[in-house]
Amino acid sequence: MRAVDGIDFEVRSGETLGVVGESGCGKSTMGRLITRLIEPSGGRIEFEGRDISHLGVSGMRPLRRDVQMIFQDPYSSLNPRHTVGTIVGAPFRLQGITPEGGVKKEVQGLLELVGLNPEHYNRYPHEFSGGQRQRIGIARALALKPKLVVADEPVSALDVSIQAQVVNLLDDLQDELGLTYVIIAHDLSVIRHVSDRIAVMYLGKIVELTDRSSLYERPMHPYTKALLSAVPVPDPKRRAKRERILLKGDVPSPIAPPSGCRFHTRCWKATEVCKQQEPPLAELRTGHRVACHHPENAPEGAGPTDAVTEGATG
Repeated sequence: MRAVDGIDFEVRSGETLGVVGESGCGKSTMGRLITRLIEPSGGRIEFEGRDISHLGVSGMRPLRRDVQMIFQDPYSSLNPRHTVGTIVGAPFRLQGITPEGGVKKEVQGLLELVGLNPEHYNRYPHEFSGGQRQRIGIARALALKPKLVVADEPVSALDVSIQAQVVNLLDDLQDELGLTYVIIAHDLSVIRHVSDRIAVMYLGKIVELTDRSSLYERPMHPYTKALLSAVPVPDPKRRAKRERILLKGDVPSPIAPPSGCRFHTRCWKATEVCKQQEPPLAELRTGHRVACHHPENAPEGAGPTDAVTEGATG
């Protein structure tokens, strides 16, 4: 089974790339591949021009300073037997680094940075709420001042009232520390708030990749359009005007994905070519890539098949 199948994208320094899609589409697997917590079975992963696809433990250790991950579940990602000071200070011990002023002072500074009390140094994870635990996870990820942070659904396990605080914290830390983010989520409103560019995934593949305004104002892939139609709108007047798209059927099994376009079994625009030929992820507008034979809001007469044919013959 391929949870992630032939995806191709780049993350630019200093930007936030959002990744959205239904549960089971391969978002978390993709995040773990980028951070090399999972060994890729094929392809290349490059970081600052260096191929890190198959580096061993010793090769990855120095790289861990630059690439860190914030995990989805703040309850299972923190060791209940360790104090907060031990958890957040672990990166320094593993890398053999002694910060100026000592580890304790540095950890207390990190706790303050993420909105926690420095006096919490000797407390255990069970003494904190979900939002506070996620802040501890963020502090641990930022301890070595990484260049790239992959955040796997950093707010999905949190209460709605806490979500905005954590999202704003990530935003502020990016400005302060010059971070690059890959933020994985299934909440399109969260992604819209934090992302510069957004990739939409379906069944192990990226089906659309573009900047935030293009995706929300002119989505090209039918799946993206259906996802956006499901975002709750609090204003009843605006809600009444909006078209709600209900997809039929379930997401196919990744063990035996459908032929051609993987979305054709649920797509209202599907034709025979969709069942037989897999659409490539092609650039139909500047900076707007989509994998669809019948894209929405596309320039007149443009489609991935045409774009690839022109490229091949030209």
